[in-house]
Amino acid sequence: MLEALINYELLRNTFFTGLLVGLIAPLLGTFIVVQRQAMIADGLSHVTLAGIAFGMFMQKQPMATMITPFQFGMIFSIAGAVIIEKLRSVYREFQEIAIPIIHSLGVGLAIVFIALANGINTDIYSYLFGSVAAVSRNDLLLILGTAIFVVLIVSVLYKKLFALSFDEEFAEVSGIRARFIHYLFMILTALVIAASIRIVGVLLVSALMTLPVATSMRVAKSFKQTIWYSILYGETAVIVGLISGYYLEIPPGGTIVLTAVLLLGLTLLAKKIKSLGRIEGEHS
Repeated sequence: MLEALINYELLRNTFFTGLLVGLIAPLLGTFIVVQRQAMIADGLSHVTLAGIAFGMFMQKQPMATMITPFQFGMIFSIAGAVIIEKLRSVYREFQEIAIPIIHSLGVGLAIVFIALANGINTDIYSYLFGSVAAVSRNDLLLILGTAIFVVLIVSVLYKKLFALSFDEEFAEVSGIRARFIHYLFMILTALVIAASIRIVGVLLVSALMTLPVATSMRVAKSFKQTIWYSILYGETAVIVGLISGYYLEIPPGGTIVLTAVLLLGLTLLAKKIKSLGRIEGEHS
């Protein structure tokens, strides 16, 4: 694969995009899991698909727009994130209902726009399951900008995000602008989900944001350690998954997620063996 990376720009773009996604998806995923909002990735990923399908539909019109389907996907994803926050303020006692509402909206719009864009084709297929050769140079630059923006915001607002994730009421009493930070965090999440779809696809994007975190939580001893281990597991899953997808000539989304599941399984098994060994040691 090394020779192919040197010779083919599309493969290089995909590999570098994978490294970026392997960083930012688990980074935000750690906060999402702690906030018990793991399903939000599913909701926003389907809204992103609706945007992509809308972009493909617009490309077929006589006055085609300069905005690409991927960029439309990002726009729709951000709009979906804002709507979720609005719905949460409407349903204060039942905030979790906002996610299935936006999920349903995304699925409905996606079906309509896919049909209008002449059905499922190779492009839609690559967005559903990911692709090792679907990332253009412009996509890579856009995802790079997204990654820099996400890392910068999380670094600057880390303490406030940490406080809001574990005790929102205390954070608000402490003077943190909870509503503004919630909106900003949701927009970051929307951008990361849209970026991740290029690699793992719509149907599996939530797995890349949650499985590395689930694995990390079994070995980490602090929240910061959870973040670092999540990124490590995420990058490992992406690299192994991309290489496997390339040699097996299949979409990388499945191989990335299966690698993440394998890492989780091995970690749980190792913890179990260690626990049994400790118990036997105490009885001997």
